[in-house]
Order: sequence, then C-alpha cells, then structure tokens
Amino acid sequence: MKLYVLVPQVVIAANPLTDRFNEGGFFMFLILICLLLAIFFIVKGFLKLKDPITSKKMLQLAADISLLGLVLGFFASVLGLITAFDSIEAMGNADPSIFAGGLKVSLLTATFGLFTFLVARLGIVILRSMQKTQSHEN
Repeated sequence: MKLYVLVPQVVIAANPLTDRFNEGGFFMFLILICLLLAIFFIVKGFLKLKDPITSKKMLQLAADISLLGLVLGFFASVLGLITAFDSIEAMGNADPSIFAGGLKVSLLTATFGLFTFLVARLGIVILRSMQKTQSHEN
C-alpha cells in the first residue's frame, strides 16, 4: 500500500510583475540588486552635492552599476536562449508554444536590465546637471 501526501504549493503572485520577475530566474535578483545600488548611489550623490569629490564618485559608481545591470540582463538572456534551444533540440520537433515560452523567459532579464539602465541613467543625468549647477554657484 502506497501513501501519497499532497503538499500544497504556496504561490506568491501579488500581481503580474512579480510573476514575470519570478519567471526570469536567478539573474533577476542580481539585476534588482544593481537597480537598488544604483538608486542608492544616486541618492547619496544628491545628498553630498556640497562635497563635489564624493558626489562625482557616487555618480561614477551609479554609472558602473547601471552598466553592470544591463550587461547581466543580456548575459542572462543569452543563457536563456541557449537553454531554450537545447531543450528544443532534445525534444526534436518542438511545439511553437514551447519555443515562444522559452523566448519570452529569456527576454525578461534583458528587459529588466534595460529598465535598470534607463532608471539609473535618468538619475545620473539629473545628478550631473545638479553638479554643474552647484559648481557654477561656487
């Protein structure tokens, strides 16, 4: 006699954005860390406008981290495409819906990397203009 135990799965799906985030995999968390670090460095740069050396250092760190988020997004996207093609190759004649699902998941990380890059670059542009205004006042 076999005994089967059913374990309910808890799925945290507050909205479609969290679903997409979870579908993206491990690299989405790394890109999220890059986004949060870039925002932190930009905010710290704004708070240190009176100290131009520290403010410029924060600007450079935010620029580097935003670029890292973009590169991580495209790296994960390429890895996702390779994985999708490997699974299609293993199945032989694949269903187009499986192929489309693999492409969608592989593009999620690239999209989030681009979003991280754009948000950080917008903050960098504003911070750079504030630094120039601050230097002209002194």
